Amino acid sequence: MTEQSRWVVERWECGFSGGYEILSELQGEETPFQNMQLVQSKMFGKMLLLDGKVQATEKDEFIYHEMMTHVPMVCHGSPRRVLIIGGGDGGILREVLRYSSVELAVMVEIDQRVIDFSRKYLPTISDGAFDDPRTRLVIADGAQYVATTQERFDVVIVDSSDPIGPATVLFTSEFYRNIANILTADGIMSRQSGSSWSQPEELAEAYKLVSGMFAHRGAYVFTLPTYIGGLFTSLLCSKGADPAGLDLDELSGRASHLQGITRYYNPGVHFGSLQLPGYIKDRLV
Repeated sequence: MTEQSRWVVERWECGFSGGYEILSELQGEETPFQNMQLVQSKMFGKMLLLDGKVQATEKDEFIYHEMMTHVPMVCHGSPRRVLIIGGGDGGILREVLRYSSVELAVMVEIDQRVIDFSRKYLPTISDGAFDDPRTRLVIADGAQYVATTQERFDVVIVDSSDPIGPATVLFTSEFYRNIANILTADGIMSRQSGSSWSQPEELAEAYKLVSGMFAHRGAYVFTLPTYIGGLFTSLLCSKGADPAGLDLDELSGRASHLQGITRYYNPGVHFGSLQLPGYIKDRLV
């Protein structure tokens, strides 16, 4: 961002870019892993950027965190133990803890400073989730954690940044195989897999890598203003029942266990998110 232009511009190798008008820079620091900035935007409120890429904003974070969380949680039905890889801002942790069935939520984040920074400057995103007695924070490499833990989980949600820098190890067949190994018999995994237009290879590659590891593999989509490039995608894999096999009545019954009011997610949105456009389906081979 330049002082003259006062814009944050994200540029992608595919030849696509998007920008956000910024009113002021609020905080910034170099962590051992990445550059971290907090800016005040004109349209989206406070924005958290990691290495120049928007990670979360006050105005639209609820879309990402609700969809990344409630689709796998509701598909499972009654998750007791949940593992979150990444997610240092605490938004997914917040949504996970809205289920009374959850007894333990383990969040593994490699960068302690992202947690500290988010708790201090963006407290509404975690909304007290870090202080919930069901929360266990682990500061570690997510790939190493899933390779060595002896614990088992009903749902695993991978909320990592793009496959660059420290997040690269979270996009390998070994990582997915280790997740499959720590899931219970009816366990479910979701992971963000990028924009269907500006990052089409992320979902296609992940779908290939998990071949043979789960009983069912697929994806779902949703829209998010600050994750530029059209429909955003998430890989969805299950060791038990097919997540895409649930009808709207079944989804509604399971979603009734979700506490509080959601602003984006509902059973109808859930059902629709699994109905993939043809151009995305064609990549899942």
